[in-house]
Amino acid sequence: MKNFLAHVIIEAKTPLKIGCGEGNMLEYSSVQKDWNKLPMILGSSLAGVLRDSFEGDYLTDEIFGSLDERDSEKQHGSRLIISNALLLDEHDKVCEGLLLDRLDGGQDGFCYEKSAFLRLFEHLPIREHTAITEFGASKDASKFSEEVVFKGAKFKFSLELVGGDEASFRELLSVISQSDLRIGSGSTKGFGKFKVSEIQYGHLELGEYSSSLNDSVKLQPFTPTESKSKYTKFELRLLPDDFYIFGSGFGDDEADATAVYEKVIDYKAACLSEKQILIPASSIKGALSHRTAFHYNKLKQCYIGNPEAIKSLEAIFGSIKDKDEGGMKGKILIHDCFKKDSENSSKVFEHNSIDRLSGGVIDGALFQEKVIGNRGEICIEIFLDTSVVGDELKAFKNALRDIATGRLALGGMSAKGYGFFSGTILENDQKMELKYEKNETK
Repeated sequence: MKNFLAHVIIEAKTPLKIGCGEGNMLEYSSVQKDWNKLPMILGSSLAGVLRDSFEGDYLTDEIFGSLDERDSEKQHGSRLIISNALLLDEHDKVCEGLLLDRLDGGQDGFCYEKSAFLRLFEHLPIREHTAITEFGASKDASKFSEEVVFKGAKFKFSLELVGGDEASFRELLSVISQSDLRIGSGSTKGFGKFKVSEIQYGHLELGEYSSSLNDSVKLQPFTPTESKSKYTKFELRLLPDDFYIFGSGFGDDEADATAVYEKVIDYKAACLSEKQILIPASSIKGALSHRTAFHYNKLKQCYIGNPEAIKSLEAIFGSIKDKDEGGMKGKILIHDCFKKDSENSSKVFEHNSIDRLSGGVIDGALFQEKVIGNRGEICIEIFLDTSVVGDELKAFKNALRDIATGRLALGGMSAKGYGFFSGTILENDQKMELKYEKNETK
């Protein structure tokens, strides 16, 4: 039996929602932070993700411990020790000491100045949301905001397997590299996707062990083995027919309503990128949920007035938890889509508010909206659990076809003609036919 150690670097491919369970005066939910007020991921969160991915495997109890209530002799603790994942600075180093916010560049013991790059993480992106009712509509007076970690942020953590075999440890490291793993909450709403950038591992004797994440000199690079994913990957490659807008809920000095933008962190340039157009996964998920339910009812011939008609297909999109019944996590993963706005593709339209009774213009009610013009292809990635089959899968694919053929608008202000797209759909990298599927049962 040997002890194995690995250092793992991960990069956020979408923003991460790693909440601390508390809020403040500005956000309903804040990001978990370390002693330097920098974002971090608790080791317990990483352990939960890994154990869940091993669930049902023979290694689950062997590595993560067992609580066998029927036989106390079989109970034992976890053999896996996982550190907190700490943020990497612009030099790909973890800040394990205390950083000061002073600007004199001095040094005092183990205290160092916080760099300009790390100070970028003092002001994280804020996502605005509204709670949704069981009918899919916004709940009154339910707006809330959440703090998230920039896309592109890098973290480093260690794993130590005490008293295990090398094959088990290598399998564990390969699991970390699976493309369908997610960290933090909101995984079905676009958050939590990451990529393993580097793994260093090895067998160390007690005298060779170092507790520092910056000390990997005794470790060797590890190449993970590919494993079969439990998700089917869909890609929507879309071109806007005209204009579209995913609203931010705010205005600027040019318009009363603007699209939502967000910056990403750039380690090569050691700075934040220019603002990028954000297409939130939650907006895509809402549109897909309604249209999938429509197609499912159509396949089942449950028309208006039929009590068996469903409002949402919970088998795919999950359900909310309330006082009467427990919620259910969805079986779909949709990613936020970021699109560079280097060509300044926005356009401002001016409008007058209309009186609903007379149909005339309301005096002094001029307003502006800033929308995104037709500037190239956007790609939306969607992962669907392979356990979704039958009419549920047919209905979902038909909803995707509605988006790709301009029958289902995405984003806001669709009544004005915004948000219609056309394009192609890829299913596991193979082009999917746009012909609609029907219910073959009689």
